[in-house]
Amino acid sequence: MRKEHLMEIPLKLIAERIGGRFRGNGEKIIRGIAPFESAASDQITFADAPKHLKRLHKSSAGAIIVPTDAPEFAGNLVLVSNPKVGFAKVLELFHPAVTPFEGISSRAVVGRQFSCGRDATIAPLAFIGEDVTVGDRFICHPGVAIGDGVIIGDDVQIYPNVTIRENCRIGSRVILHPGVVIGSDGFGFAPDGGSYHKIPQVGTVQIDDDVEIGANTAVDRATLGKTWIQRGVKIDNLVHVGQNVTVGEDTVLVAGVLIGGSTTIGKHVIIAGAAAIADHIAIGDGAIIGPMSGVGKPIAAGDVVSGAPHMPHRIWLRVHQVFPELPAIKKKVRQLEKQLQQLLGEDS
Repeated sequence: MRKEHLMEIPLKLIAERIGGRFRGNGEKIIRGIAPFESAASDQITFADAPKHLKRLHKSSAGAIIVPTDAPEFAGNLVLVSNPKVGFAKVLELFHPAVTPFEGISSRAVVGRQFSCGRDATIAPLAFIGEDVTVGDRFICHPGVAIGDGVIIGDDVQIYPNVTIRENCRIGSRVILHPGVVIGSDGFGFAPDGGSYHKIPQVGTVQIDDDVEIGANTAVDRATLGKTWIQRGVKIDNLVHVGQNVTVGEDTVLVAGVLIGGSTTIGKHVIIAGAAAIADHIAIGDGAIIGPMSGVGKPIAAGDVVSGAPHMPHRIWLRVHQVFPELPAIKKKVRQLEKQLQQLLGEDS
């Protein structure tokens, strides 16, 4: 069981573990974590927004994680370069990862030529095909299905009901949340008169290191070659990545994003919720695409766009402000048209 009130950690140890330095009472015992508004005297919280930093003196928290340039405060602080990351590390400290099972269950189905690293955990009702290789500290939850020829790196956690189809490649420190499907067929059909002929999808999917993929997301296998999710990509729930797509390093895809086949997305891109990206286009490094946008043309590196069809975000904001005024503008235009017709009639 994981109950944070069972843990007692001195503040100086917390500071050391998260790479910060404490100010105040280093022997202060911290027993838990809470939001800024509700943290108690034996709990730690964090503050990085100006509205919270101005109210440090109003917090009842036993300690607060703050940026290194935080204002002077008489209470206990942990100073770090990035308070939100520091807070995440404290959460890991109070809530260490646990597994409800150990070893390879006799109720799991494991195919021939299975190669397994150290300290693997494979739960009951998991299925692993033939010629599968997994690294050290592999954790496989119930209901997972892994096809033949799959290769998986170290420290990978696969949650219930994930499917990884044949010959896909998964790097190290990857997390796949429930219902993820890796390597389903790409949507490929050739028109044949009044019907469609399926194009065999014989490529694969490559997921690089440090990728996390949210629940019920699908990453389609390539028609030929590979669909490639590069290092550090973070994908939210209910995202669809089409065949032969490349997603560049440290890109973020928020819930509901749809990416058409053969599109290339650069590094450090942010695509907000429910945006739809057409096939066969390129998104440059560092671009930001707003929520519910429709992108049908290439986007240059660093551009910030919104809307459907997409446009520069600043223009979209101005357009969006006009929408509620359109009925009144339409009415005014009709009045002006009538006045103009009257003037023209008088002139004639």
